[in-house]
Amino acid sequence: MKRPYTAVLLAATLLTVLAGCALFPPTRDKLDVLDLGGRCSVHPDTLLVFLPGRYDRPKDLVDKGFVQAVRERGVDADILIPDLHFGYYIKRTAVDRLHEDVIRPAREKGYRRIWLVGISVGGLGALLYPQMQPGMVDELVLIAPYLGESRIHQEIVRAGGLKAWEPGQWTAEDYERTLWDWLRRHGGRPDPVISLGYGRSDSFAMSNRLLAAVLPDNRITSVPGGHEWAPWLQIWETVLDRRPLRACIRNAAQ
Repeated sequence: MKRPYTAVLLAATLLTVLAGCALFPPTRDKLDVLDLGGRCSVHPDTLLVFLPGRYDRPKDLVDKGFVQAVRERGVDADILIPDLHFGYYIKRTAVDRLHEDVIRPAREKGYRRIWLVGISVGGLGALLYPQMQPGMVDELVLIAPYLGESRIHQEIVRAGGLKAWEPGQWTAEDYERTLWDWLRRHGGRPDPVISLGYGRSDSFAMSNRLLAAVLPDNRITSVPGGHEWAPWLQIWETVLDRRPLRACIRNAAQ
């Protein structure tokens, strides 16, 4: 079976070269996962899975306040942060490892609602996953997601936007056209629900606005700032407030 993100290898290799041949940690046969559990129910029915950005590690999302934002709102959910770093995208194993090591086991444990929260390249991973494994996750929260290179974005703009754009002839190897065609056909449908946020000065803002144009207004958040932690956290807090999850029910005797 051909993977819809096979060509990401080429883009990933180019990005790595442009970054000065940055080295990424070694990949593993099974993902390392930071399991933060929950603070409320022993077995909550909701799981939040954070997918880090290109250079980020699981602890960074803790240190930058993403987990604290969940705790402050008393959300009744478990939290997992897999170390799905860029090396897995380069090796084209990101979606397979996410499915086998995180999402499938979570469904088997009985979680009824699973959110993927992806930042930057993690946002790309969050979008690739339901293409290959439909019906396994309920919501995607895309924070300044990487959505391919500018060539295809300009093509979509020239067509008059994503609704008017036609992907033309393409193969499963062309992950960018596969991705944008999936987004065009998704059109804001709740399978899964997509929430999008980005900084208005972000280097990915142009492509993010193309996606925003086909999503409902109440699933879009734009804030001041660029491709950095402060606006990303503001977006996550806004999403939590706008799409509230079940809160903890505490024992009145405590």
